[in-house]
Amino acid sequence: MNDQALLDIIGGIVSNLKSAISIPIGISNKHIHLSQADFQKLFPNKQMTVLKELNQPGEFASEQTVTAIGPKGELRNIRILGPFRKESQVEFSMTDARQLGLKLPIRLSGEIEHTPGITLKSEFGECTLEKGVIVAKRHIHMSPADAKLLQVTQGECVNVRVNSEGRSIIFEDCAIRIGEKFKLEMHIDTDEANAGNITPQSVARFVE
Repeated sequence: MNDQALLDIIGGIVSNLKSAISIPIGISNKHIHLSQADFQKLFPNKQMTVLKELNQPGEFASEQTVTAIGPKGELRNIRILGPFRKESQVEFSMTDARQLGLKLPIRLSGEIEHTPGITLKSEFGECTLEKGVIVAKRHIHMSPADAKLLQVTQGECVNVRVNSEGRSIIFEDCAIRIGEKFKLEMHIDTDEANAGNITPQSVARFVE
């Protein structure tokens, strides 16, 4: 057997393995990540308190919510997620952005340079962000061990299929995000979930 034949066999095994893996799906509603300084502007002398733990280790939905004020309106009861971040970031769907009158870029979390800002308000205070409002690019969290098994790399974009009743869908350009604490999970927003009739029980699978 020559080298190319062996590579073809290995490639086929990896491809079959990837397509057999079920990737849990997390549907992200609009939410906010705050720096500690910005949190204190909105909730002076208060602590961020945990409402429920999220699937990704160490992350949680807090009990605190705020109102976002845009050029054309406002959205209330937007959940703050913890823990604190170095820089504040707001994640909306395209539908949310239109309701607020904002034109937002599609970005991976943390990529907030040259993005719009927004005013946030709680019953205790107000904070205006100069940047950090995005539509989150769909992505798949995984550990280094998962990435090695599936032979994917940080930042690589892959395609996945989600089977659903009447609206099975293929998502292209899903970015791979690798971290020591990450659990295997695909994150999409509510617009994407509605487009594919996707529920929290749905799973995604790699496709070529």
